[in-house]
Amino acid sequence: MKTFIGRTLAALLALGSVSTALAEQFDDGLAPSYYDTFKGKKVVFLPLAMSFDLPQVWAKAMETQGKRLGYDFSVRDPNWSSDAGAQALTTLITEKPDLLVVHNPDMQVYARLLQRAQKEGIPVIQINLKSVATTDAYVGVNWYEVGLHQAKMAVDACSPAAGKSGKIAIMQGTPTNPNNAITMTAIEDTLAQHPDIKVVSSQSADWDATKAHAVASTVIKQNPDLCAYVGLWEVMDAGVAAAIREAGKTGAIQLITNGGGQKPACDNIENGTFNGYVSYDAIGQARDLTDAIAQVLQVKAKPGSQPYGIYTPIKDISRETMRANSCWTMEDVAAAPF
Repeated sequence: MKTFIGRTLAALLALGSVSTALAEQFDDGLAPSYYDTFKGKKVVFLPLAMSFDLPQVWAKAMETQGKRLGYDFSVRDPNWSSDAGAQALTTLITEKPDLLVVHNPDMQVYARLLQRAQKEGIPVIQINLKSVATTDAYVGVNWYEVGLHQAKMAVDACSPAAGKSGKIAIMQGTPTNPNNAITMTAIEDTLAQHPDIKVVSSQSADWDATKAHAVASTVIKQNPDLCAYVGLWEVMDAGVAAAIREAGKTGAIQLITNGGGQKPACDNIENGTFNGYVSYDAIGQARDLTDAIAQVLQVKAKPGSQPYGIYTPIKDISRETMRANSCWTMEDVAAAPF
């Protein structure tokens, strides 16, 4: 018995020494410099706002990566105010963090400030909404591709050749937002090839579900044979869904939207609220973002000198194509290995 205990104790002590040895980074010719790159660095995230799921997912990914790699991560939340965001960005340029991650509210509003940040030696990654300024990296969806997919869904659902009215309506967000401007270009380009599809309304609701509800209610009353509504963001389009439901038109009017793929989207597909959905999977996008942070900080190139993009793969989801893993929850985000 003593011999067994002694052998066991010796094995545990040996295992302890192995664990201690593993704490010292093994030099494979790259790993030590990789981890040293991030220690003490400051990464700052400037979102549109932290009040909805997408920035929360990206922030959680960066926070997790920062703890793992040793960089300091912080958020400056302008809470939907472009003026507050521009002021925060101006302040950050003077503070000189090691990297800025920016979620643009508009194609123009931050453009000069982003260029100025790079001239001041601060690398910049833009996430999901790109300004006209090209920075060190863009990580996000190709909104033109999203628009093509949504327009094709509408054409397929509403073609007079299939016995439908050919009438569709569009719910825009804010026209100068990258999502809105680029997605609308793709929709218009697609519909130009289908003259049998008529757009009876194309109005803006500023990403607000209440405004979208008011607009859609009027459009539906004016167009009793409306076939589909194409919306540009699932949160806003909850208002459109409510208007369709109140008119007793669920299923008769197709609702086609897009978003980051959180579980409520799949619930809405399952219950018939959404008929077509283009997902850009925010968890996968967050992983792309943390990979971009690792690359930009390692390369140490002159800011703006080697721009690149990581465009998010998209997937079309309908009741027929939906699977158990088509959407995610915040619990999935918390468990993800960023």
